[in-house]
Amino acid sequence: MGARRDRSECDFPAGTWRWSNFYSAEIACRGIGAILIDAVALDRLQALRDALGKPLIIRSAYRSPAHNRAVGGAARSQHLLGIAFDISMANHDPEAFEKAARIAGFTGFGFYPRSGFIHVDLGPAREWGERFPVRATAFAAETPPAREVLADSRTMKGGGAAGVATLGAAGVDVAQSVLAETQTAILPLVPYLDTLRWVFIVVALGGIAVTIYARLDDWRRRPR
Repeated sequence: MGARRDRSECDFPAGTWRWSNFYSAEIACRGIGAILIDAVALDRLQALRDALGKPLIIRSAYRSPAHNRAVGGAARSQHLLGIAFDISMANHDPEAFEKAARIAGFTGFGFYPRSGFIHVDLGPAREWGERFPVRATAFAAETPPAREVLADSRTMKGGGAAGVATLGAAGVDVAQSVLAETQTAILPLVPYLDTLRWVFIVVALGGIAVTIYARLDDWRRRPR
């Protein structure tokens, strides 16, 4: 997965290892540590790694006959030939991985969603197993509509009208009280303030109605 490491643990000729993202321990037998290098298979594996741009976590590559029997591998498993790889899907989208693997030249595919890996090989063209479920996207399927400009929002307009009218009604009450107590010279105007207060109240109720209608209408029009 990372930079090329010391090749001393295998018998591959020094200085000839060309698969920069892999090292021998990744493709060696997990049972006895033996390694069978198939250059073509590793070329395809490196091409797949380059195409995906992400590390490939190899669960199994070459298997010795004894280890293959121990893990219940097929009698004619491509792992015995060093041309098969079981790769974890922990950091890959299975659908994108499969597409890239086919382009890279792999022909055999085994799907193991319960164990979290996909088998790829250079054997006969075939596939088996249950495909991975489609992963839910992390993004919305479509771009949400642009928000209303705050000053043009019907909700804000209705709420603003209700607020202004409510303040106006309260102001009338205060003015009425003050005038009734201190401005005896203009007491004839006081009765008209009752009418003005009710006008403000009606406007406030109208603003509240507009706000409620706008909310309901926005909810009805939103994407489903």
